[in-house]
Amino acid sequence: MSRHWLAPLTPLYAAGVAVRNWRIEHGVEPVRRLRWPVVSVGNLSTGGSGKTPLTIALARALSARGLQVDVLSRGYGRTSKLAARVRSDGAAEEFGDEPLLIARETDLPVYVAPQRYEAGLLAEAARPASAGAAVHLLDDGFQHRQLHRDVDILLLNRQDMSDRLLPAGNLREPLRALARAAVLAVPADEPEIEQSLREIIPFDRGTEHPRSTAPLWKLKRTMEIPAVRGPVAAFCGIARPEQFFRGLEAAGLQIALRRAFPDHFAYTRRVLEELLAEARAQKAEAILTTGKDLARMGELAAIFAPSMPLITARLRVEIEDEEAALNWLIGRIRQSAEQDAS
Repeated sequence: MSRHWLAPLTPLYAAGVAVRNWRIEHGVEPVRRLRWPVVSVGNLSTGGSGKTPLTIALARALSARGLQVDVLSRGYGRTSKLAARVRSDGAAEEFGDEPLLIARETDLPVYVAPQRYEAGLLAEAARPASAGAAVHLLDDGFQHRQLHRDVDILLLNRQDMSDRLLPAGNLREPLRALARAAVLAVPADEPEIEQSLREIIPFDRGTEHPRSTAPLWKLKRTMEIPAVRGPVAAFCGIARPEQFFRGLEAAGLQIALRRAFPDHFAYTRRVLEELLAEARAQKAEAILTTGKDLARMGELAAIFAPSMPLITARLRVEIEDEEAALNWLIGRIRQSAEQDAS
């Protein structure tokens, strides 16, 4: 979403970002290290690029290959400031919606804290020293530079390439920040991004890269939707709701009602009851939402009766040539672990 009237404030925001990055790069602001390697999954924009689905996919894939994996997250929107391990039966107010979703989808340890270093300390204290190859996945960590990371995976999409910095646009950093990435990850169905990237930063697909190059991962996004007969009502509170609605339409669903709430929206009983009444008025057969929205609803999801079931559409992410991508990533993780041990 563009906010042209805020363009005069963009230079101030840009200056603040530049000062903060200068402080990090010149050692004025300390960067702390955890004992185990850290792989960050992040983006340049304020949301909607698929960070959480990719984090889930990587957590599952690395765990399946024998690595001890946990996820560190800020826990946006949680009420507590203390570091904590996420309980899959907990509430979004306690842990944040995305950490809760990751814990439920992966069945792996997820830790939250405003400073991800504190979450990492808690994770390492909970695991024995003989745990074997271990790695922290840092969810939405590209701008969280106070924590040292061994691999930075940066997600990009078409909108990012022409967007503006906050507050007029949605970019948290300018495109030149791509140079910090160890991996660039783009949608497989947006081939024009590759050419745009070549004009900004060179990259290749080898196994050894100087800092100014990065391998390119192409991501396939699939929306898993249970079979539904008849029209549906759809709602979500995510950064880019149009992606959700387009995915439902691409799956052949007839959307009788659509509602978009702000990202990380805190649902109330009244809001959901009004939504339910609107869905019935539009003669919808079911109501669809995202996994993140379901996590935020908590016990309020019980409002939806069998006569108007609440169905979750889940976004899955796959990496093209996943075997090669994982081999490269695991090689970097092990290399970092060996360097730390020496």
